Amino acid sequence: MTIDLTQPGILEALPVLGRSLTFRMIPYADPRSGLKRLRDGFALDWGVLGIGEPVARALRQEVKGLRVFPGLAGPACSVPSTQQGLWCFLRGQNRGILFDLTERIRSLLGEAFVLDDAMDTFFYADGRDLSGYEDGTENPCDGAAHDAAVVRAEDGLMGSSFVAVQRWEHDLERFRSYSSDQRDAIMGRRAETNVEIEDAPASAHVKRSAQESYVPPAFMVRRSMPWQTAHQQGLEFIAYVESLDRFERVLRRMIGADDGIVDGLFTFSRPVTGGYYWCPPISGTRLNFSSLGI
Repeated sequence: MTIDLTQPGILEALPVLGRSLTFRMIPYADPRSGLKRLRDGFALDWGVLGIGEPVARALRQEVKGLRVFPGLAGPACSVPSTQQGLWCFLRGQNRGILFDLTERIRSLLGEAFVLDDAMDTFFYADGRDLSGYEDGTENPCDGAAHDAAVVRAEDGLMGSSFVAVQRWEHDLERFRSYSSDQRDAIMGRRAETNVEIEDAPASAHVKRSAQESYVPPAFMVRRSMPWQTAHQQGLEFIAYVESLDRFERVLRRMIGADDGIVDGLFTFSRPVTGGYYWCPPISGTRLNFSSLGI
């Protein structure tokens, strides 16, 4: 297995600024010409590109392991699916760069794709979520990160990855109304030290999402970033995995699908989007769409 087949942005550290884009397909439009232009024109240092199942279906192709994000519900919580055809995470040092890259991608894709959503993200307080807690504490590193995020199959998918993308909207006013002990109990960690609380309640996020507690372990490479608009704020959750089963097992536990215990995150936050995408491998300096018949 060689890391050279993997889109570099998957394993790179978080940028100063990012932009999460989703594109929907126009029914009956032929996406091939736009995807060919994107394959040839997308520079790997722009960010990461992912293909959704609607595009694969339009091309009459099947990418093994790719599926539509599931809409789920648990006790007093729900997880929506807003599956789109294409997702891209752009990296940049300023918003001007992100604007130019967005326009370039729109031009390459052409009329078969329409930009559905764009959300600017930013690096906050040494990698913390807007709640004040560190995000991605249990991220695997180096070789372990590669094993968690990158497909090792020999069937044309080698070097590719899958990504789960969810936008979580926080009610920070509610969260800040809780005492510091209550906030720590929701997360299962101390905000100041990031030390895990041994006797945290079963609903604590740390206990609901502990990646090593699954059989097999459900380690993911998280590259989430905060976002804010005039009246909303939250976290653009981005997790790269070699199989979407890893993420989905964690998500189902968070909503209490197995034991009725809902993750404490839902007391002040909720997901408002959800999509699964396949991040194709690369060949040399460009994207490799051969699994899509392109």
